[in-house]
Amino acid sequence: MEPSGYEAVIGLEIHAQLRTASKIFCGCSTAFGAKPNTHVCPVCLGLPGALPVLNRAAVDCAIRAALALGCAVQERSIFARKNYFYPDLPKGYQISQYELPLAVGGMVAAKSDDWAPDYDIRITRIHMEEDAGKLLHDGFGDSDRRSYVDLNRAGTPLIEIVTEPDFRDARHAAGFFGYLRELLVALGVNDGNMEEGSLRCDANVSVRKPGAPLGTKAEIKNLNSFRFLEEAIEYERARQIDVLESGERVVQETRLWDSGAKHTVSMRSKEEAHDYRYFPEPDLPALIVRPERIAAVRATIPELPAVWRRRLVADHQLTPADASMLTHVRPSLGRYFEEAVRAGADAKTAKNWVLGLISAKMNDLGSDDAELLAEKVPAAGLAALLALVDDGAISGSMAKGVFETMFVTGQTAGAVVAAQGLAQIDDESQIVALIADVLAANAGPVADFRGGKTSAFGFLVGKVMKAAAGKANPTRVNELLKRALEA
Repeated sequence: MEPSGYEAVIGLEIHAQLRTASKIFCGCSTAFGAKPNTHVCPVCLGLPGALPVLNRAAVDCAIRAALALGCAVQERSIFARKNYFYPDLPKGYQISQYELPLAVGGMVAAKSDDWAPDYDIRITRIHMEEDAGKLLHDGFGDSDRRSYVDLNRAGTPLIEIVTEPDFRDARHAAGFFGYLRELLVALGVNDGNMEEGSLRCDANVSVRKPGAPLGTKAEIKNLNSFRFLEEAIEYERARQIDVLESGERVVQETRLWDSGAKHTVSMRSKEEAHDYRYFPEPDLPALIVRPERIAAVRATIPELPAVWRRRLVADHQLTPADASMLTHVRPSLGRYFEEAVRAGADAKTAKNWVLGLISAKMNDLGSDDAELLAEKVPAAGLAALLALVDDGAISGSMAKGVFETMFVTGQTAGAVVAAQGLAQIDDESQIVALIADVLAANAGPVADFRGGKTSAFGFLVGKVMKAAAGKANPTRVNELLKRALEA
């Protein structure tokens, strides 16, 4: 709670574009980056006589997201016309859902993940709608006087995920936004590309004294980064407290975040539902979702990221930080790690390799997709390489070089070791002979060690390893050298 005695009350509305090949009510492509106004047709432009037809794949995506968030998918939902006039809304209305949304009543439980607060986050509803187009202001010689309209995005399928005003901290709100992005990407529902606008967030922010009725809220629109969301909420919380402390009244309005100036700016007075004159979309029947369809979609839901993290910690004794690296930062690395463990690799050793050398290799490749690396060195190939180290056939330092050769040539670990003659010397008689030669040639360091200078031991180990061209088993060298020196 603030030193001033106020607390923030925050609710989120997340708009996620669904990963479908075509738009929600027509066959136009949803591909990003096409020449402006080329992915349009009479339906998404709202021309007279054009009729919408609901995209089945979009509905399945929306159901999958709803189930993953614990929502109840309603058997019957209704599309409505949300009437407002804006240059990038060619029909003059948006087809959305209002009174009867697709899903209601989900929840993300307290402390269910590493970001989660110690209180539940309730999901009010998830509804489907179409996106508007896009206004372009930059890159034109007269952009200081005009805006240009690209309608390629108009009609792209969206879900809007609306939370209850349960957040009390900007960090928790930003953490939830990050959680949703990871979840939707893992479900295959959204591509997570916030720079392209496929995932956006609005924040409703008010302040009050604890236990008092909810204050007047301001809505901050179109936030497309976790940092911007957190900064915008923090600024708006402080601004509203200042307004109230000065004896003035907070005005209900829509505001925008100026990321350069680090403050919110007023955009317009906040509309109420009646301002949009909602009424049922006359050209679309009710959406009926039968229980068997819900069951079929539920069967396609993969292991969710938070569950995966908890399992990695429980099954493989990973730290929460390591589990997060393997599932959140680069999830393909997590799959590679588990495949290596299933192929027989020790979990701790495999984790160290995957988060160390293999992660560095992906950085060199400029890729976050471990599938590219796995084409050269499959996870089972890594397990075989680590088995050679465990068996004493090669040393850990040798293994790194072997891995590089495996990556370049596509050969197995065994083939590389055989071709390069890298098999580690583990025979006691050979190592004893090497040690005898080294001790005979280094009387001074031998006397130093026997006189109590323990650092001389490392020098002698290095000499033995050099004599063995790095192929001697280091553990055996240490054991046998110590025995010889103490004899």
